[in-house]
This record gives sequence, C-alpha cells and structure tokens, in this order.
Amino acid sequence: MSGLIGKKIGMINVFSEEEGKNLAATLLEVGPNVVTQVKTEEIDGYSAVQLGYGDLKDKNVSKPLAGHFKKAGVSGKAKLAEFKTFEKDLKLGETLTVSDVYEVGDLADITGTSKGKGFQGVVKRHGFGGVGGQTHGQHNRGRHPGSIGACSFPARVFKGLRMAGRTGGQRIKVSNLRVLKIYADKNLLLIAGSVPGANNSYLILEK
Repeated sequence: MSGLIGKKIGMINVFSEEEGKNLAATLLEVGPNVVTQVKTEEIDGYSAVQLGYGDLKDKNVSKPLAGHFKKAGVSGKAKLAEFKTFEKDLKLGETLTVSDVYEVGDLADITGTSKGKGFQGVVKRHGFGGVGGQTHGQHNRGRHPGSIGACSFPARVFKGLRMAGRTGGQRIKVSNLRVLKIYADKNLLLIAGSVPGANNSYLILEK
C-alpha cells in the first residue's frame, strides 16, 4: 500500500465544482518524502519501504540515526514511517512528492494523534446527560456519573465501564477521505473532511 508522511496545516471551507456545496476541507503539507531504507524479506524478514519527512538539525540527530541517514545519503529527518507493499519500486535516497502518489479524486486513509484534552468528566468524555434535575437533595451533582455498582452481586465494577479519565491523545485512523485538489508546486494536498490532530502535527497517509 503506497503512502506518504505529511503535516496538518489547518481547515478551510471550499465549494465543490459539481454541485457548488460548501465543504469542510483540510489542507495538508505532504512531502517531499525521502526513501531512507528499503527492507527485503531476505535481510529483514519482510518487505517494506521506510520514508522520512521533515528536516532535522544535525545536533538533534542521535548517532545511530545519523549513521542510518548517512547510509541512505540523506540529511536528518524528523519523522520516519514504513509502508508495506509499496506500488512502485523505489531506490535508497529517492524523493517522492505528493503528485507521485495521489491524484485528484483518490481516496486516502489518514492516521494521526488526536488532540489531548486532559482529564475530563463523563459528560464531555462520553456524552452523559448528567443524573437529572437538582431535586431530592441532589446538591451540585448535575454532571456526575451516578451509580457505578452492581448491587451485592457481583459486588464489583465491570471492566470497561465508562468513567471519567484522560481524553484524547490517541492514535486515530480516518478512512476514505477524498482528495479535492493538489498543489504540486507547494507540496500541498486539499482533502475533504477533518483529520485527527492539531495543526502542524504529523500524519500518515495511505492510498
């Protein structure tokens, strides 16, 4: 499966050419990506292509990675990702741009880390409606989860019960987002819908 590494720029509104509908779209900076390693079944036990994206200062590159990048003949990269069964035969040090992989109308699966929202209650985290009105001596408990027990049997709280806790900051994959426009000269990709993560966060695009 072919793919690229990119970065989220932000969201905008665009009008579709066919129906003139106002669509929410996300602008991504995709590439240029550099092939930093080509893995084979004979040496590594599986076939894959490792791509690198984003320049990194030499002082911020660890010595093992510095040797890895030197072998590929490329400068230090901030983000690395592997893609199995890449459609094209690639060579070490080869550069890929957004127009090499995607065309207008293609569908993309995008993986990223969602925004972290810290410790949240059940109303925000799971959409609870609260325990009802402020009656029957129920003082200041409108957003509380209510009872969590199960009586004397089984006398415990079941695993997986929806409760308060840390929200966001999870790896999320959104499938079948359509490519609306490609700005090849600026390595920009306009894609329909929203993608996980904050602005300037890294994304993995799969075709």
